[in-house]
Amino acid sequence: MALNVHDAIQMKKIAEENGRILMVGHLLEYHPAIERLKDLLAKGSLGKLNYIYSNRLNFGKIRTEENALWSFAPHDVAVILRLAGELPREVTCSGGSFITPDLADVTVSCLNFHSGIKAHIFVSWLNPFKEQKLVLMGEDKMAVFNDVSIGEKLAIFNQKVHVIDNTPVLNRRDKTVEKLPDAEPLYQECKHFIECIKNRVEPLSDAQSGIDVLKVLEACQHSLENNGKAVHIQA
Repeated sequence: MALNVHDAIQMKKIAEENGRILMVGHLLEYHPAIERLKDLLAKGSLGKLNYIYSNRLNFGKIRTEENALWSFAPHDVAVILRLAGELPREVTCSGGSFITPDLADVTVSCLNFHSGIKAHIFVSWLNPFKEQKLVLMGEDKMAVFNDVSIGEKLAIFNQKVHVIDNTPVLNRRDKTVEKLPDAEPLYQECKHFIECIKNRVEPLSDAQSGIDVLKVLEACQHSLENNGKAVHIQA
């Protein structure tokens, strides 16, 4: 949406003052797999959500003006905030600069939420293979969104841990593969934007969601520049 929170807030203010629809291109929010995950969480199908992690890895394209955090992580941050339903209370971020000095090629960001949910985002353009995977761990079931898979985009693992006589017992069952609509996320996003303009309603990925993502990115960047020091985020 912008390169800092201040500019994003100003954009939101200008849009409101002029009666404009401001929508942020958080593309993954319009992916059928993410829509299905939101539905599963709303219905309580996974049980209490405990942990989320996202891996966005590839070999290239290597940037020389922006680091891997700002290049790769915004969409994952947007999705995790949407699924968690809140801003994290604090973040930490560490990484390494191996190609361009002071420009991180690899970062791991850890998010701690007020509700107890924890998450991490691992991004890199120095990985030997491509991986775009989002994993949710609930108390009752676990879900895996694998965006590079052809026939198994979203799988639900019906497994959990029972504690019997103070002993953790693994309960493994078969996984199920969700049947998803054959919908192109970019098309769905553009269609949604047009509908919001016609009907004068706030988009799913509205200005506030853009501001929230920037709050997390700025906090992660600050932590990265300070050797992984925890940074608190104000709501």
